[in-house]
Amino acid sequence: MTETYDADRDPEFGDFDDNDYDGDQLDLAERLSLRRVAGMSTQLTDISEVEYRELQLERVVLVGVWTSGTQTDHDNAMAELKLLAETAGSEVLDGLVQRRTHPDPATYIGRGKVDEVREVVIATGADTVIADGELEPAQLRNLEDRIGVKVIDRTALILDIFAQHAKSIEGKAQVELAQLQYLRQRLRGWGGNLSRQAGGRAAGGAGIGGRGPGETKIETDRRRIRTRIAQLRKRLREMDAVRDTKRSERRRNQVPSVAIVGYTNAGKSSLLNRLTGAGVLVENALFATLDPTTRRTQTSDGRVFTLTDTVGFVRHLPHDLVEAFRSTLEESADADLLVHVVDASDPDPAGQITAVRTVLGEIGATDVAEQIVFNKVDLVDDATLLPLRTLAPDAVFVSARTGEGLEALRDRIEERLPRPEVEVDVLIPYARHDLVDRIHRTGEILSTEHTGDGTRIVARVNPNLAGELAEFPRASA
Repeated sequence: MTETYDADRDPEFGDFDDNDYDGDQLDLAERLSLRRVAGMSTQLTDISEVEYRELQLERVVLVGVWTSGTQTDHDNAMAELKLLAETAGSEVLDGLVQRRTHPDPATYIGRGKVDEVREVVIATGADTVIADGELEPAQLRNLEDRIGVKVIDRTALILDIFAQHAKSIEGKAQVELAQLQYLRQRLRGWGGNLSRQAGGRAAGGAGIGGRGPGETKIETDRRRIRTRIAQLRKRLREMDAVRDTKRSERRRNQVPSVAIVGYTNAGKSSLLNRLTGAGVLVENALFATLDPTTRRTQTSDGRVFTLTDTVGFVRHLPHDLVEAFRSTLEESADADLLVHVVDASDPDPAGQITAVRTVLGEIGATDVAEQIVFNKVDLVDDATLLPLRTLAPDAVFVSARTGEGLEALRDRIEERLPRPEVEVDVLIPYARHDLVDRIHRTGEILSTEHTGDGTRIVARVNPNLAGELAEFPRASA
């Protein structure tokens, strides 16, 4: 995923219109550029060729198993699955839920319920069934054989959305890696005519090493997948080196970093745009942005820090995705502060917080300081906000759309950023204005006085800069 470090849009280098904080949104315009023109359709009848058929959204039926929690919890989970399916480009026709102590090991929902699902599929004309869980390969095969249509699980659905929205070279490679890791255990054969493959002169009944059953087609496919996975991992390691170089540059200059994390569609990109004018893609869809974007900004006293918009999380985020995106997600683990954005209008904000913290634990970011921010407060009333204040007493309530609460958020971020450790009192010659600039950018100015011999500065700076300033005589009291 491409990490962008751009100072041109920083508030201190160039103003941006507060009324257009989302920027030009060129990515969104490109994504929505293909539009159907009303009244231009000529529907042909009795035409069976594929190129003349009417283009329709995939029609799906949702299936879930309720094993624990309240009915409200499972209703929220099914509503989220519906949003995922619609984001992937499908039309949801119906949703079915079964209460069980645990999913059936053979068919996920049980033999009798499979027949009921098949009846619903036939009645609605659906062509796909989506299960709210990760299906084992045997469950997937059994469901497809008995229902007669394509069956996918929640993991495959999320991977499909990531594949649609990945646009950078690194993002596409990470998604492909996750898809191949998922597919490797779920290959199945499609007929005996391709079931065996032998080399040499085996086809003629001869050839050393060619006699016997040979290598099955599935084994060949798995071998190719393993080879491709190795290639992708090597490519991602090379891309990681570029990201590490950028990170090391910020570490060398000791620039504090803030990572914006949170549930998908909680408003992280909108918040970054509002704070820095980054122009990051904003769309009311799950996983609309996958590529992390970094922008530089500054505190009210002039200290520079970076804000990074990261990929959104979701309940039960596929393990293969976490592994594939680990290098990108580790941007959060390396941050000095996590701004955890929560959708205040969501029916289950506590579930969002738990899901995000689960993923942060997997990448080793649990020790990073966290600031809860409830976004979209313009969509809820005071009665809804009251339990949220109890849920997170130190939270900040904002609206990235209206700008409400953003000043309080800026003050809270500035307050929680790490402060320079060493206090210095130096007299810097006018010829070394570069050091004065560095003190302003990375330090905390306590007082400044211009004298005939130079600029006297009392400030708090980082140890590295304090070492460079040690060669200058301490100003007299």
